[in-house]
Amino acid sequence: MEFRRRAVAAAVAGLLAATALAAGSQQATAGPQDPAAKPNGWHVGTPPLSTPWTADVSPANALPEYPRPQLTRSKWQNLNGLWEFAPAATGEAPPIDRTLAEQVLVPYPIESALSGIQRHEDRMWYRRTFTVPSSWKNQRLVLHFGAVDYVAKVWVNGRQVATHRGGYDGFDVDVTNVLKRSGPQELIVWAEDLTDETFQPVGKQREVADHGIFYQGSSGIWRTVWMEPVARSSIDRLQLTPDLPSSSLKLTADTSGPAGLDVEATAYDGSKIVGKANGKADTELTLPIKNPKLWSPDSPFLYTLKVKLVDRGKTQDEVGSYSGMRSVGKVKGADGKLRLALNGKILFNLSTLDQGFWPDGLNTAPTDEALKFDLEQHKVLGFNTVRKHIKVEPDRWYYHADKLGLMVWQDMPAAKTDPIPGPWRDQFKAELHEMVEEHRSFTSITTWIPFNEGWGEWDLAETGRIADSVKAQDPSRLVNAHSGMNCCDSLGDSGRGDVIDHHAYLGPATSAPAGDRVAVDGEHGGFGLKTPDHMWFGDGFAYEMTPDKATLTRRYVENQRDVLRSANSCGISGSVYTQITDVEGELNGFFTYDRQVPKMDFAQVRAVNTAIIKGADGTGTSGPTPPPGTPGADGIHFYPLDGTTEDAVGTKDATLQGGAVFAPGKNGQGVALNGSSQFVDTGAQLLDTANSYTATAWVKLNKADGAFQTIVSQDGDRDSAFFLQYSGADQRFAMSFPGQRALAPIKPNPDQWYHLTGVRDAAKGELKLYVDGELVATESACSLDATSTGNAVIGRGKFGGNPVDYLDGTVDQVHFFDRALGVEEVRALYTSGR
Repeated sequence: MEFRRRAVAAAVAGLLAATALAAGSQQATAGPQDPAAKPNGWHVGTPPLSTPWTADVSPANALPEYPRPQLTRSKWQNLNGLWEFAPAATGEAPPIDRTLAEQVLVPYPIESALSGIQRHEDRMWYRRTFTVPSSWKNQRLVLHFGAVDYVAKVWVNGRQVATHRGGYDGFDVDVTNVLKRSGPQELIVWAEDLTDETFQPVGKQREVADHGIFYQGSSGIWRTVWMEPVARSSIDRLQLTPDLPSSSLKLTADTSGPAGLDVEATAYDGSKIVGKANGKADTELTLPIKNPKLWSPDSPFLYTLKVKLVDRGKTQDEVGSYSGMRSVGKVKGADGKLRLALNGKILFNLSTLDQGFWPDGLNTAPTDEALKFDLEQHKVLGFNTVRKHIKVEPDRWYYHADKLGLMVWQDMPAAKTDPIPGPWRDQFKAELHEMVEEHRSFTSITTWIPFNEGWGEWDLAETGRIADSVKAQDPSRLVNAHSGMNCCDSLGDSGRGDVIDHHAYLGPATSAPAGDRVAVDGEHGGFGLKTPDHMWFGDGFAYEMTPDKATLTRRYVENQRDVLRSANSCGISGSVYTQITDVEGELNGFFTYDRQVPKMDFAQVRAVNTAIIKGADGTGTSGPTPPPGTPGADGIHFYPLDGTTEDAVGTKDATLQGGAVFAPGKNGQGVALNGSSQFVDTGAQLLDTANSYTATAWVKLNKADGAFQTIVSQDGDRDSAFFLQYSGADQRFAMSFPGQRALAPIKPNPDQWYHLTGVRDAAKGELKLYVDGELVATESACSLDATSTGNAVIGRGKFGGNPVDYLDGTVDQVHFFDRALGVEEVRALYTSGR
């Protein structure tokens, strides 16, 4: 399957020949109407927070760096800087030869302070002029747009030359044939960005931030705009794939111009030639590299490349590039569990969630130094991986990751959380495949993630097909079909891809590898700290707030030690901590949102992170064999609830709480609960949750809507050790750990009695759910809790340190067993009505 660049739009033909290129210099020359020549009237806005780089930004140095590190040429011009700007009315004609009233600093999105506009517009005009260097004579002229959010149209000298749809991918256009013979050339861009009013891929952007997990949107031009001269026959893109088994680099030069030209590729280690290859353009070449130096986080070695396009011995084009030699895969550890591997060896992927938002530039980092800063801090903190969370960055971000030695899990930017409707589904898939196509040569990217927590997901089988299509497009990397398949708006596990990815806050997740898929914790943590004068809204939130830096550091270290336990006990081989910096109202970063204040003791952070990467080596650990438990059909504790809360087989009598009352039950009487404050408290820890156990009950729900309801649980320090529950998110019964659920297949009916049995089999590492005596769900699960020491309770749960999920219904015949019941025992218990 081939995915060609759909973003390229053809120029209007037949106006002027290529020889009409006019005079100029390597830096963009200001013409008489060029707004860069008249900065009066423009000023930078005032962001709610300033970064260390805010004051470094000016019209003279707006991201001046070469924007395309993997395909370099010596001649180019940066078109960033001041452009004219105006809102655009629906259907309005382009402002050809007309000065616009405002000025905007490109490439900062118009909502950002750095743009100087600092407001949202659904539709907008950009305008500037440029001149073309005389040294570019007799060559084609290509304009490059790094990214325009979301729909863009481009005019040069009054002629429309391009239309593009997609906010995270670039597009190019050859404008040679619309250029004037000399003097200023007029460039106009129209952009439309309706953000979350449509189902376009937006990631975390919203037109209006919600003070929660969605942030201020970024509209219009937000990556570098530039131009370069190219020959009639030229190289458009290099596709680079290392192949360690053959000690070679697979290289394809995609070209424009006549077919059948030759390609000469040379690899260098410094100034030393280490490999050469010759072949035809637009076909895959094998560039041998004997005894290659491997790229890794500890040694991110990159080979320099030179590639020539040759026609009958004459060089038509020459470009520079680079690549690292590495492989991405899966390897079984000594404990038999499948784990992530780099270069054929197990390497735990220790990551943060990196969202790439900035208080001064929003989607656009203020400077290249700032863009690199967050990645550098990952290395300082001891991480070896970055999850680029539902955003796509400029090429230079991946270049910095390549140079620094950071593996990247690359998300596809999500649409809104609702299922994507039919008219937008093909657009989502097209932008996904374009993202892969544009980034598949970066060494640092090891994993593609099409979906996050079910956001936009419309069909579980289609999720699997999409994962398969990405794998077919790029077999050299892993595909994580669905990060957080256990969470939120997810439709569940498609069974496809290379990864089982669970999210658990505070976590970590305790999923286990199965079949040919590794297991990872795609998000966990989220500990927060308020930092006065460094908060976007003056306040904010986290999954767990802490009072000071020392406590925040301690909680992080404790949580990461659990990551190591999950790696060794359960077999996760990657984890993602939320997050590298605060973002707007989220206060759970290692840094404040402005990057001004480190919030933890970084020495302690690095020490525990280093220990995880070293210790999660696949040798694993095995816990003690669970004891056989107590025989008998009624368990170690039994509450018939027939007008009394006495324990019929043990000594732990329960009490009614909050005004709970006896009512007609399944067998005699039961206890009616109101869903808000009432429950039954056994007053004691009844189960050793480090071992196997079973809880059973008859239950009749008064309602079956989106609210969670707990039938039986046992309190832990923060959360219940388990939940035998009605899961409101899924509207089905479940046997759950926090973040993991063995789910019944169908929704229950209110006012109908059901017999529920939740089994924890510690020896097999499984959760099982039985409904009316039949096994309906099994979930692989590994628990890190030594034991919960809180009370066993009927009719509520505990989460985040608080009582939650009260049962609205009637419960009867509650049993607790200190062993995992089998199928026949559960069926007999159901048949007995007890």
